[in-house]
Amino acid sequence: MLYCLPDFTRLYTRVRYMTHLQGQERATYVQNMFDRIAGRYNLMNRLMTGGQDMRWRRFVVSKAQLPSAGRLLDLATGTGDIGFEVLRAVPDATVIGADFSLGMMIVGKQLPMGKRMAWAGADAMQLPFPDNTFDAVTSGYLVRNVIDIPRTLHEQLRVLKPGGRIVILDSSPPPRSLIRPFIEIHLRYVIPALGRLVAGPNGADAYQYLPNSTQAFKTPAELATLMREAGVQHVQYKTFMFGTMAVHWGEKAAQ
Repeated sequence: MLYCLPDFTRLYTRVRYMTHLQGQERATYVQNMFDRIAGRYNLMNRLMTGGQDMRWRRFVVSKAQLPSAGRLLDLATGTGDIGFEVLRAVPDATVIGADFSLGMMIVGKQLPMGKRMAWAGADAMQLPFPDNTFDAVTSGYLVRNVIDIPRTLHEQLRVLKPGGRIVILDSSPPPRSLIRPFIEIHLRYVIPALGRLVAGPNGADAYQYLPNSTQAFKTPAELATLMREAGVQHVQYKTFMFGTMAVHWGEKAAQ
């Protein structure tokens, strides 16, 4: 164990640097990172959350309130987990999963429900869809990784139909509490160790970056404020897992 400490310390220092990258350099790093871990991404999500991530995604779908035969855009779709939940709930829905990690979507397309979704390579800050196209826009772990949150929110509003819903699932910095030190140990040490064990050397920095980006992200209240400032109406949110996960939802103004 002592022999591993210097390597881990250098890894932690390097990833803290990556967490604070800006602009295209940060976007490229995140894109490459998700491509590298695509094959083990779903397994790591189940392990990191004890399977709770599946319940959060079902909650996202319930808040999207997609009508029968509705159209949904799932941003940062990854391997399609949220899109698949939508199709289970609304079988006649049209679901487009969009991501800038082609590696993640390649994995998703090979899953049992992969052919029931449409897939699109897309930049969340410049969506390749017309105005007023979708009844709902969902995202999972997108907003924490973008370089311009307000622009991303404006793009989602642009492609939403009037009255359509935005639903955002993302991690949150652990709130102050008696168990916060234990949560930080889990984020800083347990998750990276799992990443190295499950995803191998290619996943080591990814699963150090993800906890660090969580701790550097907006609080749920701060994200709700950004949504309101962008023009999202009736914004609400609910937290999970001792406040380290949150689902936000709101609506585009009806015309």
